[in-house]
Amino acid sequence: MRRNVSQVPKEFMVVELLIEKPQAECDSTNNNFELHLHLGPHYRFFNGALHPVVSQTESVWDLTFDKRKTLGDLRQSIFQLLEFWEGDMVLSVAKFVPAGLHIYQTLDGDDLMLCEVDIADGEDIFVWNGVEVGGIQIPTGGDCEPLLLNVLSLTPSGEGGECQQLIESPRVFPSNAQLGTVFSALAIPEGVVVLISNTESIGEESWTTVPKEDLKKTFREQGLRNGSSILIQDSSSDNSLLTKQGKWITGVNDTDWLQVKNLCQLESEEEQVKVSATVNTVVFDIRIKAIKELKLMKELAENSCLRPIDRNGKLLCPVLDSYTLKEAGLKMGSSLGLCPGKAPTSSQLFLFFAVGSDVQPGTEMEIIVEETTSVRDCLKVMLEKSGLSGDTWHLRKMDWCYEAGEPLCEEDATLKELMISSGDALLLTEGKLPPLKHEMNKLKAAVRRLALSSVGAPSDGHAEGSLLFLGDVDISEDAALVELKSQVRPLLQHSLAMTLPSFSEFCIPSPAFLRAWTVDSKRPGRLLRFHHQQLKEYKLGRRTEICLEPLQKEENLGPQDMLLRTQMRLPGKRAYTLPMDMVWDTARGSTAGSLRQRVADFYSLPVEKTEIAKYFPEKFEWLPVSSWNQQITKRKKKKKQDNLQGAPYYLKDGDTIGVKAKKMSENIAHYFEMQNLLVEDDDDFSTVRDDIAREKQKQLALGKKSQEALHVQSSDVASGAETPARPRGPEASLSIHVGSFR
Repeated sequence: MRRNVSQVPKEFMVVELLIEKPQAECDSTNNNFELHLHLGPHYRFFNGALHPVVSQTESVWDLTFDKRKTLGDLRQSIFQLLEFWEGDMVLSVAKFVPAGLHIYQTLDGDDLMLCEVDIADGEDIFVWNGVEVGGIQIPTGGDCEPLLLNVLSLTPSGEGGECQQLIESPRVFPSNAQLGTVFSALAIPEGVVVLISNTESIGEESWTTVPKEDLKKTFREQGLRNGSSILIQDSSSDNSLLTKQGKWITGVNDTDWLQVKNLCQLESEEEQVKVSATVNTVVFDIRIKAIKELKLMKELAENSCLRPIDRNGKLLCPVLDSYTLKEAGLKMGSSLGLCPGKAPTSSQLFLFFAVGSDVQPGTEMEIIVEETTSVRDCLKVMLEKSGLSGDTWHLRKMDWCYEAGEPLCEEDATLKELMISSGDALLLTEGKLPPLKHEMNKLKAAVRRLALSSVGAPSDGHAEGSLLFLGDVDISEDAALVELKSQVRPLLQHSLAMTLPSFSEFCIPSPAFLRAWTVDSKRPGRLLRFHHQQLKEYKLGRRTEICLEPLQKEENLGPQDMLLRTQMRLPGKRAYTLPMDMVWDTARGSTAGSLRQRVADFYSLPVEKTEIAKYFPEKFEWLPVSSWNQQITKRKKKKKQDNLQGAPYYLKDGDTIGVKAKKMSENIAHYFEMQNLLVEDDDDFSTVRDDIAREKQKQLALGKKSQEALHVQSSDVASGAETPARPRGPEASLSIHVGSFR
């Protein structure tokens, strides 16, 4: 007699639930990941990047999704979430850069699982129509990544323009734009000299003059990156900020004075005065001298401070009295404001803050707090000064274009611990804090062991080396890839010397001699190509395996370069030579013809006699690469784009490409000295190892089916022996009602 669920003992139900719950939690932990959806209609494009119209919080939707599902499933789920969406929906991978949000790659292939399209946990996905945002066509890809640069120039200041003042302004340019576009962007006439510095601060670093013919080179070709500086000078003027050796100097036309304005709201005979000084003059002496020359009350000496004034007239952070002009970073000819109130001490912070999301320049409030103040206490003080109350507020950093940045999630941490410094701007944002993110990723580094066969020896294996576990590395998400390589390099060097005697004298001179990959299914997966990119921008997740591969020479791959492992098939044998790394520039198109031409040039083969195929290690199969014209069937079909990065090849970094030469005449063979590379005219690229592996897979699949059939048969026999067959009752109709959940 079959019992109802209500008749099942309660303790049995509890045990069953306890068993199912950990299984569900484990399945969710292993296969779910979080995606950050940035909705196109909530963004606008300005200053070279995408920025939220209202706030970051309202423009981003967090979605937890099963990475075993396909890209089409993800697109359909987003369609259901966004009921207001009309028209085409394109999903693209985006990343935050100093200038804002930038779109890098459009996701294609709705039949691919998410784990196959290089989407990482915590990835930023931009949802749009694939063309424009707010009526503006959006540039995409790594080649046009926006760069935030510091542009410095001289402008007249003081009475009658006697002195020239150095001004610095942040500007955004596409990395693939010509350097000469800086003239039109800043409305600068011809006849100027452009100098560049790749350091993040002017300091004492060297500057390089850009020749006129090099102005047609791109910003990236000139080596400029985020934080680099561009100095613009009039070539006809003698006012130079640099020596002949390209070093920064402190004086402009031997100027030895500062301009101090009276901002104390007190009447005086003079509104501003010039105070003579040197780079070693103490700020306190300049302040006292300015009070005397402005003929102000002596009491101000105990309750006033000097604050630099920028080009827009904004008052900056007060300068400590104990600093010299050099220590304070003040240049001769600068403008200072004499303001009421004491300057912060060395243990205090002077901070700007504003309320809400629509912040206008000049509307910020000011506050002085101890650097040991916690984020929670600092928030309370700012709320009190703003006349606000409630516990649904949090603090965020504010970037250079007055946009909300990262939230200060650690409320009990001190401002000093979070590296908040004087002059920083914070934003009072309404709403509770988002979930705390882990700031440290534990990365498991492994080294890719190279093949030990001698050069030229036949091999039926493929371009895959074994991985040797080195250990765990704790490193900040804010660290660059080159820092990870530097940290692991000594460990890798020691491991090579200990495990491979032939590598005992092998030296890794610098991190540039290491190639980094993620590890996917115990083999190298995604190539991490940019040395100075932060680890958090790679979206590696909280626990990631990293594979490091030693190189014989330095490598600097561009965003359009694809790294492939090529192997030449040996004549008369189902075997290949040792793999060779080949870089293929896909900027001109990822077509079969382009790849075949590159392979032919790489092996000095005639292109019409070159055949290539991609290897799929999971299936132990080779897929010949042919152009679209060779794939056209007799049926009329719309011609698709011949792109090897799409179906059915899905070509990516690290893939193995088999190469063989078609049979050719003896005269041509002798001319190219290719007798040892001649092969038969067939499409077989497989090896003996592939045959054995496929046979094993087939046997395993047949064995699994036999076991399942035997299990079902034994279950039927057992059930038939235990209980006699009962006559089936009459069928009854079944009605199912589905409610509306909208």
